[in-house]
Amino acid sequence: MNSRWKNAVGLIVATALVVAAMSIFTVDQRQYALVFQLGEVKRVIDEPGLNFKIPLIQNVRYFDRRILTLDSDEPERFITSEKKNVLVDSFIKWRIIDPKLYYISVAGDEALARTRLNQTVNSGLREEFGKRTVHDVVSGERNKIMEQMRVRADADLRRIGVEIIDVRLKRVELPTEVSSTVFSRMESERKRVANELRSEGAAESEKIRADADRQREVIIAEAYRDAQKIKGEGDARAAAIYAAAFSQSPAFYAFYRSLEAYRGSFNNKGDMLVLDPASDFFKYMKTPGSSSDKAK
Repeated sequence: MNSRWKNAVGLIVATALVVAAMSIFTVDQRQYALVFQLGEVKRVIDEPGLNFKIPLIQNVRYFDRRILTLDSDEPERFITSEKKNVLVDSFIKWRIIDPKLYYISVAGDEALARTRLNQTVNSGLREEFGKRTVHDVVSGERNKIMEQMRVRADADLRRIGVEIIDVRLKRVELPTEVSSTVFSRMESERKRVANELRSEGAAESEKIRADADRQREVIIAEAYRDAQKIKGEGDARAAAIYAAAFSQSPAFYAFYRSLEAYRGSFNNKGDMLVLDPASDFFKYMKTPGSSSDKAK
């Protein structure tokens, strides 16, 4: 009898332990938990801790509540307003904020959720890129595009219980076949600008050179004018001195002028002068004594 009683107690305890094990579950702080009863969501648990369920009737499914990343495997091709193709490499930061709505919308399948996110963001980017030029999408309005896409995608995807944290364009570049054309065009443009700058520099150089030449001519003319003025003043003063000297002693002045004439005529040994001996040119050489007396 005691043996049967012990077996029964052991069976009850084992059953109780199994039932307790099937009834108790824990929720991590990184998770949401949905409690289902016969396929219907009965509870949403968003706080970490120990929880209970009805065994065999209820089951639990967990969903990640952390920020997730959707990174495109290959760059997407978009067309700008200039009808040029660009390759865009982007990623999306998202998280589940309503696990019940998330389960109802995509059956809790993360692959389906990623597909929905990718389609929504790519559709929005295609529309935004179609409004802008290559320059705008590469640098001009890149931040504006990312912010607009975040807001639009977040408003759309909240309907499936998902929040969009960020949309980032990692890289925007031209396809290889377009890059060479654009590079050639940029090179031609740079050459054109360089030629314009060289032409402007040459014109400015000629202008500076012409102005310098003009100033040089003006300075030389003014210097020549001043020199002639000074020379004229000197000649006038010399003439005045000669006139004053002549008026004081005409004989001495005549004698001095004759000496100057002799000095100028016989400057070198080879100089030769053919004159009549009776010429007045030699009058001071004929009678130097009398001439000296006259000079006195």
